Amino acid sequence: MKRNLKSFVTFSTLAATAIAPVLLSADMASAKPTGTDANYIGAGVAAGVTNGGQNNDAATFGGNIQGRVTTSKAPVSLRGAVLFSDDTSAIMPIVSYDVPVTNNANVYVGAGYSFIEEDGQPTPLGNKNAPVVTVGAEAQFGRNIVVYGDTKLGIEAYEDSPASAVSIQAGAGYRF
Repeated sequence: MKRNLKSFVTFSTLAATAIAPVLLSADMASAKPTGTDANYIGAGVAAGVTNGGQNNDAATFGGNIQGRVTTSKAPVSLRGAVLFSDDTSAIMPIVSYDVPVTNNANVYVGAGYSFIEEDGQPTPLGNKNAPVVTVGAEAQFGRNIVVYGDTKLGIEAYEDSPASAVSIQAGAGYRF
């Protein structure tokens, strides 16, 4: 339970650090920002920052492939993420709520589920299937480039351990 609390506190601190400056400066803008409506697919790095305390639970560095499909009708997006290591990958469908912060950038919070291809093998987000929450930001540069970064929390994402996993991702994508 202490590890879950520690992971939750770590995740909450990272989220608050990323989002607080944006929210505190929100009423300084005279016009309402539109954010970005970019649908994209991208790739980058993924770094696990937690350890489940058992064999095959070490923090793992790897890569990510992430994408977003949105609608103009609501501030909700469907996201997909694959976090991979040398051993296996975690595949995550995620639904997010997007908040515009400038005319070309959003912050988002979302929830989904992580499916590990080979249970027991390490990924940047643990080594077993688990619910996932995420908080992140994305910004569009030019017409076709989107950069993104987020933190994912896999709840009880380690075999034989109640520990949660935290992973940080960053990358760049191509708008389609």
